[in-house]
Amino acid sequence: MEEMKEHNKENSEAAAPAPAPAPEQPAAEAAPAPAKPKKPKTSRTQFAATGRRKVSTSRVRLLTPGKGRIMANGKPLEQYFTRETHRIVIQQPLKAAQLEGKFDIHINSVSGGMTGQAEASRHAIARAIIKYDQAMRPVLKKSGYLTRDPRVKERKKYGRKRARKRFQFSKR
Repeated sequence: MEEMKEHNKENSEAAAPAPAPAPEQPAAEAAPAPAKPKKPKTSRTQFAATGRRKVSTSRVRLLTPGKGRIMANGKPLEQYFTRETHRIVIQQPLKAAQLEGKFDIHINSVSGGMTGQAEASRHAIARAIIKYDQAMRPVLKKSGYLTRDPRVKERKKYGRKRARKRFQFSKR
């Protein structure tokens, strides 16, 4: 048995070809391509929170220091929320806390309509401001931005046209 192992070792060593010497290349071709300069990492602190309204959910990150830019689902605020009222609603907690232009804000909203997403974003921004500075809580609480609005669409009932509307009654 041992003889077979030794015989296999000898055959495998003899069968393996010797590595061929690498051809010499000019120094210019052998040098690796210069690496892209990396962006310096800035020390940015972020405060994240989630807000909800109707069936909409918004996740918000406040990045500090910032220049006041607001991005909604990867687009500038003006492109995503085209109605002026929606943009005003989103900025209400910042105005109440007097923090306009202090943060860069990234909003990720899903489901529901534009109004629900805007109000969910307002709720999330208010909660994130509380994480940034606990002293802002009374101001935001008094304005009603920390309360989750519980109103949702009522379900449709059987035997009805909608949740409460009935089919037209015909006497004859």
